[in-house]
Amino acid sequence: MDVLPDPARPYDPHSPLACLMEIAAAAVDEVGEEEERDAAETGAAHHVSRAYTSSLAQAVDCDAWQGYPSVREHGARRFEASAVAFLGGGLWLHHTLRISEADGAFDVLTLVTPCTCGRGYTDITIDTEDVLIEILAELRPTYGRSLHDDSLPDCHSVPSPPALPGWPRNGRSIG
Repeated sequence: MDVLPDPARPYDPHSPLACLMEIAAAAVDEVGEEEERDAAETGAAHHVSRAYTSSLAQAVDCDAWQGYPSVREHGARRFEASAVAFLGGGLWLHHTLRISEADGAFDVLTLVTPCTCGRGYTDITIDTEDVLIEILAELRPTYGRSLHDDSLPDCHSVPSPPALPGWPRNGRSIG
Protein backbone atom coordinates (compact mmCIF):
# COMPACT_ATOMS: atom_id res chain seq x y z
CA MET A 1 0.00 0.00 0.00
CA ASP A 2 1.47 3.38 -1.05
CA VAL A 3 1.30 5.95 1.73
CA LEU A 4 2.27 8.90 -0.44
CA PRO A 5 1.64 9.36 -4.12
CA ASP A 6 4.69 9.84 -6.35
CA PRO A 7 3.82 12.96 -8.35
CA ALA A 8 6.30 14.63 -10.68
CA ARG A 9 6.45 17.58 -8.25
CA PRO A 10 5.48 16.59 -4.70
CA TYR A 11 4.76 20.16 -3.59
CA ASP A 12 2.77 23.14 -4.81
CA PRO A 13 4.90 25.42 -7.00
CA HIS A 14 3.71 28.42 -4.93
CA SER A 15 4.30 26.84 -1.53
CA PRO A 16 6.92 27.94 1.02
CA LEU A 17 8.87 24.78 0.17
CA ALA A 18 9.00 25.80 -3.50
CA CYS A 19 10.33 29.21 -2.46
CA LEU A 20 12.97 27.61 -0.23
CA MET A 21 14.03 25.24 -3.00
CA GLU A 22 14.56 28.22 -5.33
CA ILE A 23 16.60 30.03 -2.67
CA ALA A 24 18.76 26.94 -2.18
CA ALA A 25 19.26 26.52 -5.93
CA ALA A 26 20.35 30.16 -6.26
CA ALA A 27 22.76 29.83 -3.31
CA VAL A 28 24.39 26.75 -4.85
CA ASP A 29 24.73 28.34 -8.30
CA GLU A 30 28.20 29.48 -9.21
CA VAL A 31 29.21 32.91 -8.07
CA GLY A 32 30.57 34.90 -10.97
CA GLU A 33 34.33 35.37 -11.30
CA GLU A 34 33.99 39.12 -10.86
CA GLU A 35 32.14 38.66 -7.56
CA GLU A 36 34.80 36.19 -6.40
CA ARG A 37 37.55 38.68 -7.27
CA ASP A 38 35.77 41.52 -5.47
CA ALA A 39 35.16 39.37 -2.39
CA ALA A 40 38.82 38.25 -2.34
CA GLU A 41 40.05 41.86 -2.55
CA THR A 42 37.66 42.99 0.18
CA GLY A 43 38.57 40.03 2.40
CA ALA A 44 42.29 40.69 2.04
CA ALA A 45 41.95 44.41 2.76
CA HIS A 46 39.74 43.70 5.77
CA HIS A 47 42.11 41.07 7.20
CA VAL A 48 45.15 43.35 6.83
CA SER A 49 43.37 46.36 8.37
CA ARG A 50 42.20 44.25 11.33
CA ALA A 51 45.21 42.01 12.03
CA TYR A 52 48.16 44.16 10.89
CA THR A 53 47.19 47.62 12.13
CA SER A 54 50.73 48.79 12.95
CA SER A 55 52.40 47.59 9.75
CA LEU A 56 50.64 46.44 6.59
CA ALA A 57 47.50 48.49 7.22
CA GLN A 58 49.67 51.61 7.17
CA ALA A 59 51.74 50.64 4.12
CA VAL A 60 49.36 48.74 1.81
CA ASP A 61 46.43 50.67 0.39
CA CYS A 62 43.07 48.88 0.36
CA ASP A 63 42.95 49.36 -3.42
CA ALA A 64 46.32 47.63 -3.90
CA TRP A 65 44.74 44.15 -3.86
CA GLN A 66 44.10 42.29 -7.13
CA GLY A 67 41.53 39.50 -6.77
CA TYR A 68 41.58 36.12 -8.49
CA PRO A 69 38.67 33.66 -8.74
CA SER A 70 38.70 30.21 -7.19
CA VAL A 71 40.32 27.37 -9.11
CA ARG A 72 38.05 24.44 -9.84
CA GLU A 73 38.86 20.88 -10.77
CA HIS A 74 36.16 18.40 -11.79
CA GLY A 75 33.47 20.85 -10.66
CA ALA A 76 34.82 21.18 -7.11
CA ARG A 77 36.89 24.00 -5.66
CA ARG A 78 40.54 23.11 -5.50
CA PHE A 79 41.70 26.56 -4.32
CA GLU A 80 39.60 29.35 -2.84
CA ALA A 81 39.50 32.80 -4.40
CA SER A 82 42.56 34.86 -3.47
CA ALA A 83 44.06 38.32 -3.74
CA VAL A 84 47.60 39.60 -4.16
CA ALA A 85 49.25 42.95 -3.48
CA PHE A 86 52.59 43.98 -4.95
CA LEU A 87 54.86 45.49 -2.29
CA GLY A 88 57.76 46.57 -4.49
CA GLY A 89 61.21 45.05 -4.91
CA GLY A 90 59.68 41.85 -6.24
CA LEU A 91 57.78 41.06 -3.00
CA TRP A 92 54.09 40.15 -2.96
CA LEU A 93 51.42 39.46 -0.39
CA HIS A 94 48.98 36.64 -1.09
CA HIS A 95 45.73 36.31 0.87
CA THR A 96 43.16 33.55 0.77
CA LEU A 97 40.75 31.75 3.06
CA ARG A 98 41.40 28.20 4.13
CA ILE A 99 38.08 26.46 4.63
CA SER A 100 37.49 23.11 6.28
CA GLU A 101 34.51 21.48 7.93
CA ALA A 102 36.49 20.91 11.12
CA ASP A 103 37.97 24.41 11.51
CA GLY A 104 35.64 26.65 9.51
CA ALA A 105 37.26 29.49 7.56
CA PHE A 106 40.40 31.37 8.51
CA ASP A 107 42.61 33.92 6.78
CA VAL A 108 45.96 32.84 5.35
CA LEU A 109 48.44 35.60 4.52
CA THR A 110 51.65 34.71 2.71
CA LEU A 111 54.65 36.88 1.92
CA VAL A 112 56.23 35.88 -1.40
CA THR A 113 59.86 36.94 -1.65
CA PRO A 114 62.41 36.62 -4.46
CA CYS A 115 65.39 34.41 -3.68
CA THR A 116 68.94 35.73 -3.61
CA CYS A 117 69.87 33.19 -6.33
CA GLY A 118 67.53 34.95 -8.77
CA ARG A 119 65.86 31.74 -9.95
CA GLY A 120 62.65 31.71 -7.95
CA TYR A 121 60.55 32.82 -5.04
CA THR A 122 60.01 31.63 -1.47
CA ASP A 123 56.64 31.81 0.26
CA ILE A 124 56.42 32.55 3.98
CA THR A 125 53.13 32.22 5.85
CA ILE A 126 52.56 35.19 8.14
CA ASP A 127 50.56 34.31 11.26
CA THR A 128 50.77 37.55 13.24
CA GLU A 129 52.07 41.07 13.00
CA ASP A 130 55.02 40.14 15.26
CA VAL A 131 55.98 37.32 12.87
CA LEU A 132 55.79 39.75 9.95
CA ILE A 133 58.10 42.22 11.69
CA GLU A 134 60.60 39.43 12.50
CA ILE A 135 60.63 38.23 8.91
CA LEU A 136 61.03 41.75 7.53
CA ALA A 137 63.95 42.32 9.91
CA GLU A 138 65.58 39.14 8.58
CA LEU A 139 64.99 40.21 4.97
CA ARG A 140 66.21 43.78 5.43
CA PRO A 141 69.96 43.04 4.95
CA THR A 142 69.19 41.35 1.60
CA TYR A 143 66.77 44.09 0.49
CA GLY A 144 63.78 41.76 0.67
CA ARG A 145 65.41 38.68 -0.84
CA SER A 146 65.21 35.32 0.94
CA LEU A 147 68.55 33.61 1.46
CA HIS A 148 69.06 30.67 -0.87
CA ASP A 149 69.68 27.25 0.68
CA ASP A 150 70.47 24.32 -1.65
CA SER A 151 69.69 21.76 1.07
CA LEU A 152 66.03 22.77 1.40
CA PRO A 153 63.16 22.73 -1.06
CA ASP A 154 63.87 26.42 -1.27
CA CYS A 155 62.97 28.84 -4.04
CA HIS A 156 62.43 26.05 -6.56
CA SER A 157 59.17 25.17 -4.82
CA VAL A 158 57.67 28.49 -5.93
CA PRO A 159 58.46 29.34 -9.55
CA SER A 160 58.66 32.91 -10.78
CA PRO A 161 55.18 34.30 -11.43
CA PRO A 162 54.10 34.82 -15.03
CA ALA A 163 53.92 38.35 -16.37
CA LEU A 164 50.40 39.73 -16.02
CA PRO A 165 49.27 42.54 -18.35
CA GLY A 166 49.26 45.85 -16.53
CA TRP A 167 50.98 44.49 -13.41
CA PRO A 168 54.44 45.54 -12.33
CA ARG A 169 57.14 42.90 -12.43
CA ASN A 170 60.28 43.38 -10.38
CA GLY A 171 59.28 46.95 -9.67
CA ARG A 172 58.75 47.96 -13.33
CA SER A 173 55.43 48.46 -15.05
CA ILE A 174 54.61 46.02 -17.83
CA GLY A 175 51.94 45.55 -20.46
